[in-house]
Amino acid sequence: MTNRPQTHRPQPSIVVDDVSKAFLKRRTHSLKEAAVSFVQRKQVRAERFEALRGVSFRVEEGESVAVLGLNGSGKSTTLKLISGVLEPDDGRVYTRGRVAGLIEVGAGFHPELSGRENVFLNAAILGMEREEIEERFDDIVEFSEISDHIDQEVKNYSSGMFMRLAFSVAIHVDVDILLVDEVLSVGDAPFRAKCEKRIAELTDRGVTMLVVSHSLDMVERLCTRGIVLQQGDVVFDGPVSEAVTYIR
Repeated sequence: MTNRPQTHRPQPSIVVDDVSKAFLKRRTHSLKEAAVSFVQRKQVRAERFEALRGVSFRVEEGESVAVLGLNGSGKSTTLKLISGVLEPDDGRVYTRGRVAGLIEVGAGFHPELSGRENVFLNAAILGMEREEIEERFDDIVEFSEISDHIDQEVKNYSSGMFMRLAFSVAIHVDVDILLVDEVLSVGDAPFRAKCEKRIAELTDRGVTMLVVSHSLDMVERLCTRGIVLQQGDVVFDGPVSEAVTYIR
């Protein structure tokens, strides 16, 4: 009897398994309206909005995947669940390795701290040791192109400056998974082109990439696969060119 060699399927970097997420949308638009309703003993109504409904997919190590869909389809919610910012109501999300998420411009930045201090803070949150941060600090600032403002409090930064610094920190950390949500829509064209080039380099190095963007041309350049969401459901999962055609 001969022993057949066992073949092991590579473990995926991301698994989203039958995930559902809902939010409550209240009808009152302000604290004052809510207080008046309470005094008048009127019921404050809230509608249940299902952002995701039983969504499942897996992303293999080194894949570059675009998550596409119209506003309100569940794209950003999906990335927030994968990054750990949100927890699913049902189902499970698994990630393997170090995850860096560029989910919102300025997210994770302390407004009262300088750009320099926020570099150390954000890099530490992403798992870098202080020595490692110090070694890469000059490269981070150089890539961001905001060296003249690095010692200013970030509450005085524009959205473009926020994005530059946040992106620069994330790409200088040794991550296994990078999540990018629309932040590349902020900033000038030359810097966006530089960011795209760096994302392509990270993908070539085997970093798993999940990108949310309304720029269909950009995702076609950066990604090989597209997942299309519609009202919280996966309606397409396949080659990115076909996903883009589906959206258009």
